[in-house]
Amino acid sequence: MKRYLIFVAVGPALGGFVLLMVTTYQSGYWIETNADEIAKLFKVFVVSLQYSYLFGFLPALMICAIDDILFHVRRIGPSLRMLLVGIIAFCLAALNYASHGADYGVLQFVLYGLVGFIPATISSWLVYKFVDEPLPVPPPAQSATESR
Repeated sequence: MKRYLIFVAVGPALGGFVLLMVTTYQSGYWIETNADEIAKLFKVFVVSLQYSYLFGFLPALMICAIDDILFHVRRIGPSLRMLLVGIIAFCLAALNYASHGADYGVLQFVLYGLVGFIPATISSWLVYKFVDEPLPVPPPAQSATESR
């Protein structure tokens, strides 16, 4: 249960921030920027945070379910699990966001893919650091000769 809480708490906020950074970069906002413009950017982030949670709640739960499934596969270690969860989130976010709008290209695909990759990977790392417990190892089976 803690795994899902971490993904829901961290994922939408971080994803909303990365999405805001991507859209401001693509609009040319960072060409001439000063401290007041950066303050406006953070104000927009705080104001739009409720919408990030509204629209990021279910995707965070879906990515967390994938992380949970991969956790129960014994051959997949934590670093590989984080990478796989990040790659899956990258593909889903890129396909969801990058095909919309006037421009379409590799740069947009990568930037919008990072909107999914960064929150999923960081959430998976936080789960590994603070929640994961080792899976129980079944006791070794006794042979028929040892039980006599």
